[in-house]
Amino acid sequence: MKTYFRLLAFAKPIEKFAIPYVICTLFAVVFGTLNFALIIPLLNTLFDESKIIEKAVMPEFSLSFNYFKDLFFYYFDKAILEQGRLGALQFVCIVIIASNLLANFFKYFSQRIMENLRIHTLLKLRKNVFDNVMNLHVGYFSNERKGDIISKIASDVQVVQFSVTATLQVVFKEPLQLIAFIVALLMISVKLTLFSLLVIPVSGLVIARIVKSLKKQAKDSAETYGMMISYLDEALSSIKIIKAFNAIPFVIGRFDQQNEKYSAIGRSMSRRQQMSSPVSEFLGICTVSGILLYGGNLIFNQNSELAPADFIAYIAIFSQVMRPAKALTDSFSNIHSGLAAGERVLELIDTKPEVVNRSDAKEAQPFEKNISFKNVSFGYSDRKVLDNLTFEIEKGKTVALVGPSGGGKSTISDLIPRFYDVNEGAILFDGVDIRDLKMESFRSQMGIVSQESILFNDTIFNNIAFGVENVTLEQVEAAAKIANAHNFIMATEKGYETNIGDRGMKLSGGQKQRLNIARAVLRNPAILILDEATSALDTESEKLVQEAINNLMKNRTSLIIAHRLSTIQNADKILVLEAGKIVEEGSHSELTERNGLYKKLIDMQTFND
Repeated sequence: MKTYFRLLAFAKPIEKFAIPYVICTLFAVVFGTLNFALIIPLLNTLFDESKIIEKAVMPEFSLSFNYFKDLFFYYFDKAILEQGRLGALQFVCIVIIASNLLANFFKYFSQRIMENLRIHTLLKLRKNVFDNVMNLHVGYFSNERKGDIISKIASDVQVVQFSVTATLQVVFKEPLQLIAFIVALLMISVKLTLFSLLVIPVSGLVIARIVKSLKKQAKDSAETYGMMISYLDEALSSIKIIKAFNAIPFVIGRFDQQNEKYSAIGRSMSRRQQMSSPVSEFLGICTVSGILLYGGNLIFNQNSELAPADFIAYIAIFSQVMRPAKALTDSFSNIHSGLAAGERVLELIDTKPEVVNRSDAKEAQPFEKNISFKNVSFGYSDRKVLDNLTFEIEKGKTVALVGPSGGGKSTISDLIPRFYDVNEGAILFDGVDIRDLKMESFRSQMGIVSQESILFNDTIFNNIAFGVENVTLEQVEAAAKIANAHNFIMATEKGYETNIGDRGMKLSGGQKQRLNIARAVLRNPAILILDEATSALDTESEKLVQEAINNLMKNRTSLIIAHRLSTIQNADKILVLEAGKIVEEGSHSELTERNGLYKKLIDMQTFND
């Protein structure tokens, strides 16, 4: 129940919906029950000719059930006296129609209110989930399957919507309706009602037994679905590699295995859920049969106060008791899947980002002096990547990082924008620890171009202008020209309004990278971070991209992670990293003369070329 109430918290302000819903539901229940209560005078009018009405007496006004009951019979008796039994029948029929109209009127508005509450809850829940996911640290996504996260945001939230929030309607309405019917039954016959109510606890125990394991199955189902979505995402993202390695049967087999497991769990859950309905109906029929026997016996007893018309009305009302009772039992079977999905959603909401702004964090001032690493150590889990690094990137200078793979170059580029927090030491932005600054304020002064071209299924204009508001076409064109992208953009079908497809699939590697550079140019960053921006390109594309990078680096502070060492020969300072430590430092000419690791890397690359 703790999970259920936590999910309900997303319905706040719930009173905005609950109060009008309860009022409308109350009136719908009252008028709905009245329809069946009117069966008694209707039957009496049709079949009881022995009743003689001498005078109709207007009851004294009071806010009580008896007053409205006596008022009805006043007009009923008056109709018999003035218009005969046909007039009384017409009066009862008019009241039944009016009562049914009002019942459906209030029922409609109660359903509208509940639907608004459901949508309101879903909106807030999905917003909270997505907001929290976007604020999680970068490392979280390295340890989680993307498909599972997508499943939680999309599928699991939908399950919560249609099971947990839908249960609200049952919890509010059905007990009220059940109470109203039971009150009406008690007014007709206390003995018969006490006998008939035996079915409810028996039915509840049987249904509880049937649906006992549904929650665990629902959780397994959600996890299997998440795995299936992960495999689907990987298959669509890697279709070229799959085909190239003739791995289609393997990928299909892996997906089919999860698909079959998901289907098996679904079948098992459906069997249990669907069993609750016929079981409750069978128990209901058994009870009705018992009532017919017991009630018939009461009628045959000459001293009984139960009249035939009352007994028929009793059966009609009791037949309706099973509907809210069945809705309640069905909701208890359905809520298990909702709670299992809700736990997965709340798990995502409860995941706290490891990198957050401190409560007293201040805005970073415009970059003026330098970025300094002071005795920085960092590692992923048990693997140490950086070991006591100390170096400085001065404003207006270009610093390059080179070295063997796994030396910690990309980690440094991730630590500067604070995608991760250092384990030891500090990174200073103009002398201030970046942990004391608001992340957004110093990230806004940085432009990042990574080895992987990150583009969106949108137009070229929107990809370049991504994250920047109120951008004009002239500004985007100017950025594209600096990035050597304008010419190929204008050669596309719709120019800057051309859609580039999923992850820019309609473009070549060099074109995608130049759009990334144009995006960085548009931000006009003071600090530029280039993480092997040309390593995945062919010679011709690399030349165009390198020229774009050179244009971008003018008058900026730059940190370059280089794959091709020929591209960093003009850097002001080159840091050579090995096993998380700086083993050499200096300019290209200085490092070449030392005949150390840098010279060895240069010779290896020259030999390979």
